[in-house]
Amino acid sequence: MKKDFNLEKRKYVLGASVVLVVMIYLIRLFMLQIMSDDYKKYADSNAFLNKTQYPSRGVIYDRNGNLLVYNQPAYDITLVMKEVKHLDTLDLCQTLNITPEYFQRRMKEIKDRRSNPGYSPYTNQIFMTQLSAEECGVFQEKLYKFPGFYIQRRTIRQYNYSSAAHVLGDIAEVSKKEIEEDDYYVRGDFIGKQGVERSYEKYLRGEKGVEILLRDARGRIQGRYMNGDLDKTPVPGKNLTLSLDINLQQLAERLLEGKIGSVVAIEPSSGEVLCMASAPTYDPRIMVGRQRGKNQLELARDLQKPLLNRSIMGQFPPGSTFKTTQGLTFLEEGIITPSTTYPCYGGFLHSGLRVGCHAHPSPLNLVPAIATSCNGFFCWGLYYMMGARKKYGSVQKAMATWRDYMVSMGFGYPLGVDLPGEKRGMIPNDQYYDKNYRGYWNGLTIISISIGQGEVTATPLQIANLGATIANRGYFITPHVVKEVEDESLDSLYTSKRYTKVRKDHYETIVEGMRAAVVGGTCRGANIPGLNVCGKTGTAQNRGKDHSAFMGFAPMDNPQIAVSVYVENGGWGATYGVPIGALIIEQYLNGSLSAESEAKAVDIQNRRIDYGIHER
Repeated sequence: MKKDFNLEKRKYVLGASVVLVVMIYLIRLFMLQIMSDDYKKYADSNAFLNKTQYPSRGVIYDRNGNLLVYNQPAYDITLVMKEVKHLDTLDLCQTLNITPEYFQRRMKEIKDRRSNPGYSPYTNQIFMTQLSAEECGVFQEKLYKFPGFYIQRRTIRQYNYSSAAHVLGDIAEVSKKEIEEDDYYVRGDFIGKQGVERSYEKYLRGEKGVEILLRDARGRIQGRYMNGDLDKTPVPGKNLTLSLDINLQQLAERLLEGKIGSVVAIEPSSGEVLCMASAPTYDPRIMVGRQRGKNQLELARDLQKPLLNRSIMGQFPPGSTFKTTQGLTFLEEGIITPSTTYPCYGGFLHSGLRVGCHAHPSPLNLVPAIATSCNGFFCWGLYYMMGARKKYGSVQKAMATWRDYMVSMGFGYPLGVDLPGEKRGMIPNDQYYDKNYRGYWNGLTIISISIGQGEVTATPLQIANLGATIANRGYFITPHVVKEVEDESLDSLYTSKRYTKVRKDHYETIVEGMRAAVVGGTCRGANIPGLNVCGKTGTAQNRGKDHSAFMGFAPMDNPQIAVSVYVENGGWGATYGVPIGALIIEQYLNGSLSAESEAKAVDIQNRRIDYGIHER
């Protein structure tokens, strides 16, 4: 009886074991055939070869139709790891002009799923990129000797001009992070890294296509599957038209040779950036091809930082160009009227605190104060605003009001230009001063911000935008470097007017002061006959030699261009800022420089500033 019971028990155990084994096999089959596509890939790779067809990247023009960036054929070497058999490694390396060490390293990198998350031994993987037609021709002749290797056609960027590198940007191979963020890309693809190549990447890149080729039992290509009915044609990227004037850009870069600084010009009525030069710069053509990495490393090690786009990333004290914002604020807040006068006998002096100034008549009202760039006038204005307890209740509330005006004029935050990396600059608030002075501060503590010094900083783009805002008498359109995307509408950010907190009639007073500065004040070097230029110099104090700045626009009525110039350690605003700004305005409005102006341009171009920076 007991024996029968044991037999019965063993029968159930044996049955359960069989069921368990069957279940394990079924689960494994499900995982292999349904959850995993390895077998499908293997089967497909035996019958088909899917060749990615890369679209041509959109080309880039300037505002006048000049071709800036275009495409040139290049070739990649790809491989299917499962097909690489009986390979003569030495012959392959000699044909491609690479070392055996490089070959081994690339094969290891391709198989590493951490650095190449899309790896499959059954699909095409990038081995080498951007071969020239000549290099590819040599490899093509011997391709039959290297089973598993293929040639894939694509394009690389070429440049018609050696200018505008910071605006145009460049392209390079995608990183692992970029692949994870966007499934459009696989290892070996290229993506915009800087400039408009980065910010307009999704327009420029187009859509990939695919060509399906049929194999025979030995893996040999027999032709297109179903006569190409299932192929997908690549869609070319969209072309861009920039707002840049390449001739103006070239002039700006020429004038900045041997200097560190920036020139930005904006069309006030549209917010379109006419030129954006940053110095030192580099030739964009060196950032193409397999030498890109080496050249980028050399630029990154350069102590003068040529990769830095100072026009949007440099944060500098705006100096006396900032006095225009103070005059506008004081007028709107009723601190002054156009006829209010303040004394300036060598500067601002109160309670033992002195802010120096240069010689000019005194006392002055607002228009001549702007024309002569009087420090005393604007220091007194801020002092009275911060001390207006009846109006604001406290210095903190007065400071918050002041800051709101500055923000409305485009300072303290990124403007939103369509380029990556824009910095915000610095506009301090009452919390900042409470923290740094433990609540004990007043108008005298912060008096230097009234003349664009102290804690205040701005980018050259923000200073140019200030010029455009004054030219428009109270509004600006967000600056942008792309004028048109093929078959697309611009973002409303780049078409909408952004109004400041100041009324139009107060702007007319500031315009009058800026015109007076050009006719008989600190900007006399910008007085170009017939153009009615309005300007404001800036001499920004620095630990070393002062920075030279200029902000202006022209013509006075119906303005067509607003300009900012900033030259580090350039000295007085009239030394570099004014003459460079005047040449930019003349070139744009007249279409060329006069013989006399060309001579001035050559002189400025040949001047060098010793920054005491030397290569390691």
